[in-house]
Amino acid sequence: MLRTQKTETLIYIVDDDPAVRDALSVIFDLEGFSVSSYDSGDAFLDAARRQPPACVILDVHMPGRSGLDILKTLNADHYPAPIFIISGQGDIPMAVNAIKFGAFDFIEKPFDADTVVQRVREAIEAGERRREDGSKPSTSDFPGRDLLTPRELEVLTQITAGASNKEAGRHLGISPRTIEVHRARIMEKLGARNAADLVRIVLTGDAQA
Repeated sequence: MLRTQKTETLIYIVDDDPAVRDALSVIFDLEGFSVSSYDSGDAFLDAARRQPPACVILDVHMPGRSGLDILKTLNADHYPAPIFIISGQGDIPMAVNAIKFGAFDFIEKPFDADTVVQRVREAIEAGERRREDGSKPSTSDFPGRDLLTPRELEVLTQITAGASNKEAGRHLGISPRTIEVHRARIMEKLGARNAADLVRIVLTGDAQA
């Protein structure tokens, strides 16, 4: 049963492997989180719509709806909680693809318990910072702005402020690798040839023809 009084620390774990669900449930329970786990995407979706948690940990490969299907159905770019995709070493291209569908970040298998908890805490703290800041990126209007997702705009704000991938990732609660994925997608959407070109487009509104 969901413990609704602890929504701010509620973690949803979605994985068809009971060993993974049990291990993650124990880890987060020991860290003071409230945990609800699901063995299928359909069961999770029902709960996700009724009560958004503080964070979601979602496996890519599952019978029935895959992790990618779940991201699309939830419109993950606009879901109020960060969604981490669990990916095996050979699934990194798929994890990168998941980011395109709104995954907040991905966690590679095999994962270290302390690292997973730290990544989730950073994601939740980053969300709190966004709410305190009004949740709107500070980039001004520029050609192609409407092509970018809210998360891409957040990353772009960090890039144009001169932050490195590591610094931007720390501020937004995601990995430097995920920052690189967003940076590449932003440059592709805006037609920027390099980082300097990207900054010029944003700051001067001068897109290439």
